[in-house]
This record gives sequence, C-alpha cells and structure tokens, in this order.
Amino acid sequence: MVSGHLFHCRKNSWPPEEYVARTALQLLDLDGGAPPEQAWRRRLNSHANILKEFSVTFMEAMKMMTLGVRLWSYAREEASHGRKAPIDPFRRESCKPSASQGVPLGGMGSGSISRGFRGEFKNWHIIPGLCDNSPVMENQFSIFVSRDGGNKKYSSVLAPGHHEGLKKYGDSGISSWDWNLSGQHSTYHALFPRAWTIYDGEPDPDLKISCRQISPFIPHDYKDSSLPTSVFVYTLVNTGKDRAKVSLLMTWANSIGGFSHNSGGHFNEPFIGDDGVSGVLLHHKTAKDNPPVTFAIAACETQNVSVTVLPVFGLSGERHVSAKEMWDTMSKDGHFSRENFSAGSSMPSSREKLCAAVTASTWVEPHGRCTVAFALAWSSPKVKFQKGCTYNRRYTEFYGTSERSSIHLVHDALTKYRLWEEEIEKWQDPILKDEKIPEWYKFTLFNELYFLVAGGTVWTDGQPPAIEGNTSPACNQQRHSKKGTKLESVKDNHVKPATEQVSTGDDMPNGEERSISMYAAVHGSQMPAQTNGLRLQEPILYLISKDGPENVGKFLYLEGVEYIMWNTYDVHFYASFALLDLFPKIELSIQRDFADAVLYEDRRRVKFLADGTSGIRKAKGAVPHDLGTHDPWHEMNAYNIHDTSKWKDLNPKFVLQVYRDFAATGDILFGRDVWPAVCAAMDYMDQFDRDGDGLIENDGFPDQTYDAWTVHGISAYCGGLWLAALQAAATMAHRLGDRPYAEKYKLKFMKAKTVYEATLWNGSYFNYDSGTSSNSRSIQADQLAGQWYAASSGLPPIFDEHKIRSALQKIFEFNVMKVKGGRMGAVNGMTPKGKVDETCMQSREIWTGVTYGVAANMLLHGMEHQGFITAEGIFLAGWSEDGYGYWFQTPEGWTTDGHYRSLIYMRPLAIWAMQWALSPPKAILEAPKVNLMDRIHVSAQAARAASEISVRKIAPDNRCIPSSTFQCEC
Repeated sequence: MVSGHLFHCRKNSWPPEEYVARTALQLLDLDGGAPPEQAWRRRLNSHANILKEFSVTFMEAMKMMTLGVRLWSYAREEASHGRKAPIDPFRRESCKPSASQGVPLGGMGSGSISRGFRGEFKNWHIIPGLCDNSPVMENQFSIFVSRDGGNKKYSSVLAPGHHEGLKKYGDSGISSWDWNLSGQHSTYHALFPRAWTIYDGEPDPDLKISCRQISPFIPHDYKDSSLPTSVFVYTLVNTGKDRAKVSLLMTWANSIGGFSHNSGGHFNEPFIGDDGVSGVLLHHKTAKDNPPVTFAIAACETQNVSVTVLPVFGLSGERHVSAKEMWDTMSKDGHFSRENFSAGSSMPSSREKLCAAVTASTWVEPHGRCTVAFALAWSSPKVKFQKGCTYNRRYTEFYGTSERSSIHLVHDALTKYRLWEEEIEKWQDPILKDEKIPEWYKFTLFNELYFLVAGGTVWTDGQPPAIEGNTSPACNQQRHSKKGTKLESVKDNHVKPATEQVSTGDDMPNGEERSISMYAAVHGSQMPAQTNGLRLQEPILYLISKDGPENVGKFLYLEGVEYIMWNTYDVHFYASFALLDLFPKIELSIQRDFADAVLYEDRRRVKFLADGTSGIRKAKGAVPHDLGTHDPWHEMNAYNIHDTSKWKDLNPKFVLQVYRDFAATGDILFGRDVWPAVCAAMDYMDQFDRDGDGLIENDGFPDQTYDAWTVHGISAYCGGLWLAALQAAATMAHRLGDRPYAEKYKLKFMKAKTVYEATLWNGSYFNYDSGTSSNSRSIQADQLAGQWYAASSGLPPIFDEHKIRSALQKIFEFNVMKVKGGRMGAVNGMTPKGKVDETCMQSREIWTGVTYGVAANMLLHGMEHQGFITAEGIFLAGWSEDGYGYWFQTPEGWTTDGHYRSLIYMRPLAIWAMQWALSPPKAILEAPKVNLMDRIHVSAQAARAASEISVRKIAPDNRCIPSSTFQCEC
C-alpha cells in the first residue's frame, strides 16, 4: 500500500487548459462534453511519425540464420493452405504503422475497430487473427453550418485534411469533400474506454464542438461489455449572435478494411427503429467463407434533432450517387430526402465500394447548446476459425444470432450510454481522484486496457461449436456432446481416498508405492480412441464440480497482432492482473481452460523450428504455451519454435496464477476443480530436478518466455518461479485439506530455497544463472518474478526482505537508471559493469510489461519512489509527446534507441499489477496474517518418503478428476 503523497515522483501534469481554452471547457461542460482533468492529450495537427522497427545485429542474424530459413519455409507452407503462420517476421503490412492510434471502439470479444486520434477508423480486427491497419477514409464525421439566412456557411470533414490521396481536383470521390480542418485548435483527449475530440472554433469560429466517443467496457458487467457498438455524442455550443443551423454527417463504407469491398455481394438498406433511432444497415459479405458482418450507423431523432439518410453512394458515380454529389447536397440543403427511408435494399455490389450516410440536423440558438448522438454497431454473430470450428459470440446470448441485431445494438447504445458512463465514472473516479499517485500513471493505467478490445479478443457464448467444412476430430467430438451439459468422465468410486497407498505400477520405478492426492489419482479409465495421434477424449467445457461455475463464455485474446496465438500463457502471467481485477469470472474461465489442457495429450507430431527436431504437440502434465491459432482449445501450442513441454516457466506460472486467483476470489469451488491440474503440473516438473535437490534446472537453451536468451543450470528467473510455485502449491494444498501434498511441497521448498540462494546470491542480487557463460552474472530485471507473485498473492516472502530490496535496488540503479537516466524502462539484462547485456536481442531489449511487473514488485516492498520512476520510463518513451509514438499500440519491447518489436502486445497490461499492489483485493488484504507454511507439519516419515521419490512420468491415459468428498481447512 502507498501512504502519503509521492511528491518525490516526477509528475507529468497534463491540464486540459493547456490544450483547450478555459472558456471553451466551461461552455462544453454540459452532459459530459468537456474532457476530464486526467487524460492523454494530443492536438489534431500533431505529426504522426512512421514507427521504427527493431533490427538484429550481424552476430544475432548469423546465430538465427537457420531458424530464419525454417520460419520462412513454415510461413510459406501455411500460406499455401490459406493460413497465416503464428509468427512470421517476413510479413509486411501494406500500411506502415505510425504514431496515430487512439481509443478503439466497442466492447470485448466481438471484433474491434480502432480510431486514431485524428479521427480515422483503422485497425480492422473483425475476423479473428486478421488485422488490417489501413484507415478507411470514407468513414468520417463532417459538419455543415449555415448562418445569417445562408449567407455565411462553413463545411468540413472533422479530420485534418493532410491525408495522402486527398484534394485531387476533379475527383468525384472523397477528395472532393471539404477538408478544411487544420487541427491547430482541435484536440484529442483519451481516457479509455472514452475519448473526447474538442473543436475550439474549427471550422466555424463561433461554434464550440465536443465529440465524445463511448464504448461499453464496464468492469464486472459480463453483458454490455461484450457488445460491438460505440456512441458518438456531439455537444454544440453557439457563441455567436445569430442562430446556426448545424448538420452533422456520418459516412460509412461497406468494408471491413483494406480491399474487402472487392469481394462483392454487399448491399445497404435504410431502417427506422424505435425511440427515434434510425439509420442504415450495411450488409457485408466477407471473403473466404468467413461469417458476414452487418454494420449499422444511426442517429437519434428528438424534438430538436431531425435525422435523414442516404442509403447508398459511391465513389465514381457510375451506378449510384457519387461522393461529390452527396457532399454537394449536404452543402446546399443540410439534409437528405425523407423518402430515402422507403428506398429498400440496394442492389448487391460487384467490385465497387458502397457507402452510406446518416445526417442529424438541428438549430442552435445564440449562446445556446444542443446534443446530437450517433451510434455505430457491427454484428458478426459467428466467429469462425480457419480449421473449421465456428462459435457464437458472447453478445448473441442477449441479441440472438441474426446479423440484423445491429439495429437493436445501436438502439440500446443510444438509449443506455448515459448509464454506461455512470458506471465507468464510478469505476474510474477513485483512482483519478487519488492524489497519492502520479497523474501520468492514472490515465496510462486505463489507456493500456485498450488491448482487451483491440488485441484480437474473441468472447464466445461458451457453447460447443458448430461444424463447417474440415474440422479437427476434437471439435466434432465437442459439438456432438449435449449442448450445455456438464460432462463427467469418471465416477466417484474411481477415486481413491487421500490416505490410501496406491500402487502406480509401471509409472513408478521398481513398482514403488507412494501417497497420491485424493484429487490426483484416477483409476479405471480406458484408453480413448485415437485419430492421427490425437487422443479423442471428449473435450469438456470446464473442469467443473457438480454445482458448476457460472457460464460467462469462453475468452481468447492474442499474444499480439504480430504473434497470432490465443491466450499465450507465459505472457498472460503478466497481463492477467487486468482481467482478475476487472473481469474475474473471465480470468477464472481462462484458468479452467488451462487446467483442462494440463491433463490433455495430443500426440500429433510437430517440427520445432529452432533445432529442426520433432516431437508431440502437447504432453500430458505440461502447461501449453497457448491455446492454438486456427483451432483454439483443440489444437494447442501453435508456437513451434521450441518444444515448450521442456520450458521451465510455464508450469510454475500456472500454479502461481491459480493460487493468486484462488486467494483473491476466495472461490473454493474453483480451487477444488483445478487442484488435479496443479498436482499434475507440479509432478511434471520433477523430471527437471536432475540432482534431487528440489530445484529445477534449465537445459542450456532458451527454455522460458525469453525464448532467444539461453539459460544454463539454475536460473534466477525460472528457479525463483519454481520456489514461489512450491510455496503456493503447499499453501493451496493445506487450504484444501490435502496434507500429503502440502508436506511434500513444503519440504521441497525448504530444500530448493537453500540451494537457490547458495548458488545464485552474490551479496547484492541473484545471478542470471549458475553457468559459466559471459552473461551468467548479468543483472536480470525479471529475476524476482516469483517473489512478485508471492507478494501479490498474500504469501510470505520466499527470501529475506533485505535480499529482495537489495536486488530491486540493484535493478533500479543499473537496469533502469543507467539507460538514458531512467526514461526508457528497465532493460532486461545489464552487466555488473553497468553496460547493457548484448548476449542476444532480448537481453538488450526493454520489455514494457516486464518493466510494469518490476515496478509492481517495488511497490509491494515499500519502494514507491523507485517503482513509479521505473514505470514512468515506459510512459515517457511510449506515451509522452516526446516519446516514440507507441500510444494505444504498446509493443512487447523496444531497444535503447526506441525501435519497437511486436506492436499491440498483451504483456503491457501488467500495469494493472501496479494497481493490484496499490489496492490489493479485499480477500488478500483482510486475510489473517498467518504464515500457512508454518502450519504445515512435515513428518519424519514424509521427509524420508520425499527424499526417496524418483521422477514420476505423467501417465498418458488417465485423467485427474476431483473427488466428490471435499475437506477445506483455511
């Protein structure tokens, strides 16, 4: 907890008065029209520089040449099947990324569209795994103002006119429109999930305009937060002496980005809905048999606002009214014909781009105000993955599976947005008004949440998939299970009591006997049928007990838009604090998915690109790296550079996340359900303890999340995670009443901790690893990741406090402050001499999410000054006006010269670990201050038995199912 005012922190104050005149702010302070005191801000005429991507050094290129050739070959093979490879460093986007991003639109999991701070709609991510980042310039808001009986007129697109390809004279397309906005007096203010654009006298000097963008991202609301819709509320203030007729125009193309309009078969139709909501539907037929998308653009007619539409216009004018003719009509009349509402559906398009327009017109009296609201929705009720499985999206639980539900989505958005804003403000205000924390942190905390919308999220209704085309056997198996049924694999009498000695037969050397947890021993299950190496045990929706958890659907989000893998677990380890804090039921659902995956085996062969060897896709007992790419949940481990069944961090990270979630939510049912997977994951790691000292060893290759950074022997990172996992597993076992496992893990922890400290502690920090390489004594920023999780979960420290603070201070002084004075974040590796570790590209990178995690660890150990300075480096380099332009696209990392790798990445959500440290959940904050490890008694018999236990391989055919009997001892 932070106490007192952190005056020693560098506070970046961004008062709105520095961007918008105070009088304009006061005039717009009606119905939320004025931007908030804390927000990320830009002027609309700010230059959007092209971002610079990282490059490897000559030596790095030589080392990775063979991997590069295999990657290129694999990417081409996937392309031949019409698929994207999960990682393809050779792929180049048609539109180079620039520093132009803003707050994305919509809720979570129903496809996303981003909107740049200058107003362009871009980053189209409606089809899972496919993102087109080029803007569709036909999608605009525009304004037409008429004063003095029409003798004084103003008109302009409400976006700066310095976009490439505009103002081609004689063109009948959008370059014929009036792009009169300079942006000099217009500003953008972002506080996710809302954004404000203020036009202070542009284009009409006597008209103040605020556009407020609102999306339904509402913590703990599992309905509205899934909706694919956004609202744009315009507040108009007339400071002139005469009445002003103001017409606002929304134009939209029948496109999902890029050249998607070329597929043809698209059509538009007008509609009149309830409560004055009317507009146009744009039906988009996607290519390659992807599910269709239907957009709705609408405005709300009131006593003072009149709404008209133009259902179709084109760019050339050959078959429809041209864009120029549409603009000329608006300039002359300020509205369209009311008869357009009865026009019916347009003819399907061939290859031309169809567009539609909705206009809302009103009179604003001298010194008067008016509010006009528009809404956008996109209904794509089905989400289809490239290997055949099709699911219904979460929002269809409430709106049905018709594409026409977009009519109801825009209606509800226009009638409920004020309620959404009330809930958003209730959530955000306590943090925004907390004077103990820096201002930059407040709005960056909320703005980093953009990834939960723009990070390729998919949120299904939780039901089995529909089958289309060629599908995986597991997908078919799940579909044929009874919809919504709780599945049970083994009856209670198949589970042995906790205290019974069970012979494991061939699983144990020499037929030894051992005590098996009552949750981990299953007998009598039969070998399932196999097809192409895949074990066709019936996939289950969740690991569930008889009462079952609430079905909040299934949730996926990408590692990044360049690394196309769902729920990448070693990265989710950092990002998951955001979901646990804001949508804990989703977080528990994800953990249940991985718990199920731990007990699952897929023996299909996969080639690993780093060394060219082959192995099985998924080993039982191993936590998967990800849930897949083209067939999530059924074809896991899309990542194929290394064999992740040999990684040393995934299993400990699973145990640590499960315990943290268990402790934070107090959900005993969840703890009981996932406990078999925890036991299996811990037992699986026995094979990596080569010398029986209780501590795992790394195997001389990059066998952890730093997958280009080789580790030898005992490592600070993986070894620390293992220590924390042993403590978490022992404590969880104790709380669940599984005493044999509690004793076993505590004994291992005691042995392993002694070895770890004796091997790696050098007096001021923990060495990178126990090897003899040139970087074995490097200072790794992430060396205390295990302790970070222990502290975040309310567990006792795994090391003495003075060692923890000493190591964190060393990281602060070297990894943070020796890189441009702390203005970049924490570099991953630093030599004891104060030079950046150049061992590989990852050792010399600054990882944004890791920096936030290190900062959170500092906060947890009373080092507030160091923690905020460390995290502020990410803000300064990534988000500030003097930085590199990574706002709303925070990358995995950057080099010390600011060149990025992997934009729009999951890990930076770890900033919510800082908020977790500042405001721990009630269950952890108010938990009894008792060290449960001290209450675990290790008997002499257990100590002897544990010392004699050999590595037990995970049996491939059995599943671990919780017992019907349950004992809890907290």
